[in-house]
Amino acid sequence: MYTNKQYWENYYKDTKVTKNNIPELNQKLSIIIPVYNEENFIDEIYSKVIGVNLHPDITKEIIIIDDNSMDGTKKIIQGFRNDNTIILEQEKNKGKGACIRLGLEKASGDIILIQDADLEYDPEEYPKLLTPIIDGKADVVYGSRFKGGEAHRILYYWHSFGNRMLTLFSNILTNLNLSDMECCYKVFRKEIIQNINLVENRFGFEPEITAKIAKLSKKGKCRIFEVGVSYSGRTYEEGKKIDWTDGVSALKCILKYNLLDS
Repeated sequence: MYTNKQYWENYYKDTKVTKNNIPELNQKLSIIIPVYNEENFIDEIYSKVIGVNLHPDITKEIIIIDDNSMDGTKKIIQGFRNDNTIILEQEKNKGKGACIRLGLEKASGDIILIQDADLEYDPEEYPKLLTPIIDGKADVVYGSRFKGGEAHRILYYWHSFGNRMLTLFSNILTNLNLSDMECCYKVFRKEIIQNINLVENRFGFEPEITAKIAKLSKKGKCRIFEVGVSYSGRTYEEGKKIDWTDGVSALKCILKYNLLDS
């Protein structure tokens, strides 16, 4: 995998473009990071996000939403406040979806990216996630742990199986051909995501946003791309939170937002 600097050097070389003729320059990227009880990882993920080299004309806005953490996360993130980092706090634990909605309310970027706080996904891959949007080819980009040949930590078979089955079921109802609906990495043009009414508070965000994006795609209002990403999953001992009950909830959301939601 290229470093960010190598990626952009190759981008310019391979596409024979310069800063003066790449579309969508002078853009701001809003990075939304929901966080709950991540005192062991939040400092490192924040450092990685800060350190990512983006396209020369893209600036970063980082929005961290603490979901009423019970460990030392709240104290740690207070030290991150600066002109480019917004810290938000939920008064009670509401879930990932609720945190994302709060982040979207505050986001001022032209492009919005969702980043988990647990180090399972590597911010070094932002450049390739952003490229379809920068090139003017996409309005939404999904990451995929099952495409692209990037490195993956080997862990739970049934988690992988469940993710694939949920994606398959979602695809049947949306008529999309995604390979990883549940992947954390999702990137949106602001005008797409901020005009969608989102209601799910917890991990149901993934099937909800997918169903609603699919409906826009069917109307010709949204172009969706998918990009392979690496994945370094963690164990429950290391802090993994999602379990089988979230899979059941996701299945219900797939049905709800594809068949019942107008």
